[in-house]
Amino acid sequence: MDNDKVYEMRFSKVYPLLVNKALKKGRTQSEVDEVIRWLTGYDQAALEAIRESDMNYAAFFQNAPALNPNRKLIMGVVCGVRVEQIEEPLMREIRSLDKLIDELAKGKAMEKILRG
Repeated sequence: MDNDKVYEMRFSKVYPLLVNKALKKGRTQSEVDEVIRWLTGYDQAALEAIRESDMNYAAFFQNAPALNPNRKLIMGVVCGVRVEQIEEPLMREIRSLDKLIDELAKGKAMEKILRG
């Protein structure tokens, strides 16, 4: 899938996929929300409003109130690509969230997922 297709996906369509991945492994929706809030700086009310909107994935990250500076510590492989080697800034943010959700689903402790 090319980057433009990913960027144009509505967050409201991506969010349930993130939650389902975590739920299948015994984690919770509130943990997914915590990870998203940590990464982006959205508060819970804003996150819930965005889930009900038509905002696309690109705008979700571009409009994030405060991308966490510790997100640079997110490393590892997701979708066959090393997160820290992704040069496109927006795609790196998207894959960073994927990596955090993967770690959540694999049972990693929340303190370790939320670097810092």
